[in-house]
Amino acid sequence: MLKAADNPPILTPDAETLTDLEGHWWVAHTKARNEKALAWDLLRRHIAHFLPMQEHVIFSGGRKRRSMMPLFASYLFFCGDETDRYTAMTTNRVCQTLDAFDQAGLIHDLAAIESALACKAGLEPYLHPAIGRRCRVAAGPFEGIEGVVVERSRHARLVLEVGLLGQGAAMEIEADLLDPID
Repeated sequence: MLKAADNPPILTPDAETLTDLEGHWWVAHTKARNEKALAWDLLRRHIAHFLPMQEHVIFSGGRKRRSMMPLFASYLFFCGDETDRYTAMTTNRVCQTLDAFDQAGLIHDLAAIESALACKAGLEPYLHPAIGRRCRVAAGPFEGIEGVVVERSRHARLVLEVGLLGQGAAMEIEADLLDPID
């Protein structure tokens, strides 16, 4: 288990947000448990990447241990040109790359997750497609984030989907902060 300082940055340090990055976006399907190692390899090769991670607390042996875990197991998002894609493949950590034909849609999906992480939302993986009503957060630190509401009571469970993966990240939010999108 890595110390917090030993984890790679979630986003390439050269950029403030992932929308600042230019180039074609790919999804790297990595070998098992190679997401962080690939992020370090891409960082050393100056290839822009986005690896959404969430802090997890594990109790083991009577001790409290904190670690950063990727939200999407075996997936990392990177940006560049065809040479950068080839370079990522030569790291021997990537099984395949998925081409995002809808670049704007992928960037929109990833920007919502990046925004939620920046506001310290408690995200957890949501491993299957979300079925529910599409809503937008109307106020508060998550204002403007869109997702699918899968459960609703006093608190709603909002899933921020990554359409290309058919997965998402779920967060809890006050139900009265949501506006339906028609």
